[in-house]
Amino acid sequence: MLIVYPKNVIVKIACIGWGSLIWNPKNLLNAGTWFNDGPKLPVEYLRQSANGRITLVIHPDATPVTTYWTLMATNDIPAARESLRSREGISFARANQYIGTIQKGREYRDNIEQGIADWMNERTIDATIWTRLPPKFDGINGKVATVTEVIGYLQKLEGEGRQNAEEYIRKTPGQIKTTYRAAIEKALGWTPASH
Repeated sequence: MLIVYPKNVIVKIACIGWGSLIWNPKNLLNAGTWFNDGPKLPVEYLRQSANGRITLVIHPDATPVTTYWTLMATNDIPAARESLRSREGISFARANQYIGTIQKGREYRDNIEQGIADWMNERTIDATIWTRLPPKFDGINGKVATVTEVIGYLQKLEGEGRQNAEEYIRKTPGQIKTTYRAAIEKALGWTPASH
């Protein structure tokens, strides 16, 4: 249950990012600046998307990396959640499952939420939202591909699918150094793009 703040209280809401949200926020209601000192979260290239990309998602067995964050340009938590849901193309029916939200002073359900809460406590942030899509491979939600499977998949891509996959990996900020990324860079030479 979300805390309802009185209208005269300014609520600072952060949004955490680690992938395309940073360089392509589209219609996200954020304040515009991304900071590189977000919470350490276990993210990895584990979600096969429809356009050929293998995208980063949180997975408890991944190595934690320092993420990015931005302030939302709204102090309304439901509006911030809806903005992220829309940007990520998540259906209304899946929003509660795939959009993470925590607020200061609430109970946290796992180590990931606790880590975000600890990070929030070091800042004047009241709530945080993030994308909680699961791993996906071979069309199976929840399937965690091995690094060998991911590289094999990427190597077989052609045309626009390959371009999309390469762009996503190259544009991911260099500080998001995951185990799979190191292996992909070695196998395919897809090193971070210079900014």
